[in-house]
Amino acid sequence: MDAIKKLHGRLIVTGLYRDAYSVSRVLSSYAASSSCFNDARLVLHQIEQPNKFIWNSMIRGVSQTDQPREAFSYYNQMRPTGSEQNHLTFIFIIKACERIRQIEAGKQIHGHIIKLGFVSHLFVSNALIHVYGFCGAPELARKVFDETPERDLVSWNSLICGYGQNNRMRDVLDLFEAMQGESIIADAVTLVKVLLACSHLEEWNAMDKSVEYIRVNNVTMDIYLGNTLIDICGRRGRIELARRTFDEMPERNVVSYNTLIMSYTKAGDLAAAVNLFNEMPERDVISWSSIIDGYSQAKQFVRALELFYEMMVADVQPDEITLASVLSACAHLGALDVGRGVHDYIRKNSIKADIYIGNSLINMYCKSACIAEAVEVFEEMKEKDTVTWTSLIAGMAVNGFANTALEFFGKMLGAGIKPSGPTFIAVLHACTHNGLVDEGVQYFNSMREYHIEPDMKHYGCVVDLLSRSGKLNEAYDFIEKLLVPPDPVVWRILLSACKQNGNVEMAEIVTKELLKTDPTNSGNYVLMSTTYAGADRWDESMKLMTGHKNQQAVYLDEKVLTSLGCERYQWPLAPKANRCCMHNSQAFDFVMNVVSVCAAVPNNNQLEFQKVKDVKLFQRNSCVNSSSCNDVKLSGLSGYMAVDMAEVSCWRTGLSSVKGYPSVIVNKERWVFAKAV
Repeated sequence: MDAIKKLHGRLIVTGLYRDAYSVSRVLSSYAASSSCFNDARLVLHQIEQPNKFIWNSMIRGVSQTDQPREAFSYYNQMRPTGSEQNHLTFIFIIKACERIRQIEAGKQIHGHIIKLGFVSHLFVSNALIHVYGFCGAPELARKVFDETPERDLVSWNSLICGYGQNNRMRDVLDLFEAMQGESIIADAVTLVKVLLACSHLEEWNAMDKSVEYIRVNNVTMDIYLGNTLIDICGRRGRIELARRTFDEMPERNVVSYNTLIMSYTKAGDLAAAVNLFNEMPERDVISWSSIIDGYSQAKQFVRALELFYEMMVADVQPDEITLASVLSACAHLGALDVGRGVHDYIRKNSIKADIYIGNSLINMYCKSACIAEAVEVFEEMKEKDTVTWTSLIAGMAVNGFANTALEFFGKMLGAGIKPSGPTFIAVLHACTHNGLVDEGVQYFNSMREYHIEPDMKHYGCVVDLLSRSGKLNEAYDFIEKLLVPPDPVVWRILLSACKQNGNVEMAEIVTKELLKTDPTNSGNYVLMSTTYAGADRWDESMKLMTGHKNQQAVYLDEKVLTSLGCERYQWPLAPKANRCCMHNSQAFDFVMNVVSVCAAVPNNNQLEFQKVKDVKLFQRNSCVNSSSCNDVKLSGLSGYMAVDMAEVSCWRTGLSSVKGYPSVIVNKERWVFAKAV
């Protein structure tokens, strides 16, 4: 630009600054630079007879500034001067129409194009197709396309992009098919729109054909096409194709890595996501957010918080998505101090506390039993949705504020917020904890007024509500009247209540129903067995457990177990002072420290073996009574296996009870074969 200004100075000195031909280079350079466009205006005003090149330069330049409407002023000044308009004039003014999104202006220019005979010019026609599609008139774009005597790839792409921008995805695929019929080879721009249309319409066969088209026709896998294909494949679960696309891309950017990382985490392959994250040449906030969210999804919340700390050390400022994931991890871990620290960080750094962060804060405080702070966040939120209200109501219900929870539910309805299925689960829990049986049934019956169809979780809540109040017969009748077959959880809730109330007869009926739907779950036998034991019917208790054990046992000798890579681990016996009783808490300690792959008891020189299902590691002290322990579903780390309380119980020989705790009498040596953690 310095050279242009020197040239301009010489033209002023020589008096040639008024000559259009002499000053044209200076003006076009000024016009092409948004920072120097005012200089272009001054030069234009000094030219005695601006020519076609001068006007075109001004129209082109101003159409790229933040004042594209000024292009029409220059266009209108150009026409009366006698300067002949050419195809470039119309291409530039059409660009201005696109910038201001005025379809009427485009139609007016289109009329001038027809009048002056430029409608058959390929570049002008392509510009018209593009502007009509961009401004929401794909029908006009198609009309110009059909009337164009000669079409090139840009013509097809302009119309395809127009259809895509106006959500005419079926037309995108139809046009791509017609394009192939005319032997026009598509490029990356075409395929991006086609793949997006396939994804939107869920036309997976068409997508597979498009991928094959890319391979057969050697379409260049540029960054945009590659990233689009990785994203679609990841959301569809085609991880191998996503990875192959990533490997075949000649050039990648941070979006390429981020998209594949998110694909891996969604597919549950956290190890691959971490490896890719470690390979990244550079990382942005989305990279960190994706891997932190991946660890949270895998329930590795401690590692998620560690990565958040590493992110802060790397001086990458977290965004709302990152903070929401971190707060979710804090909620699951009960890491209240960390959660409060994140909350302080949000306040001090003036981070926009959107509805997602607000909901995450409420959830974190509620799970940490800090209802007052949850309410404070709730009151500060400018925007609230169903999740906001539901999170607070649920938190109050489980933390002993059942009446307040129901009050907030009333406020929610008064504010015109439509409740959801989870909202009613929270309300039913509040009624259960407060013993409000009639009110809970009324809330349940009102669900259909909000067009919410109850599901099995709602049925379970009602059964729990009735059962905890001792209304076992009403709970049983409620289950029997269900229009859908009850799942095992619903029956197990009632069976647990039968045990608590000592109703053996009802328990036997429920157990029969439960075993019809869930015959292999050891917890069912344990729950019924402890019900017998609580009624001092020891023979029936032992008979039930022995029969189940014989039915489920698989016999393997020690050599076979050793060949599986197992190591022998002796079950820790409780002190004799406690009558050799092993409480649930001890069993949970064991599960935390040794991840079992099989369990065995010496029996006639063989090892009685029961297969362990692939579940997650149990977290100690999260279960305090036998009724809830029997329903615990444990979470599992990839490659490891663990056992739940019900399966641990069924490996023991005798059942007894100690006040406040279920326990097991250990009367023979027990061995567990386990892989070292």
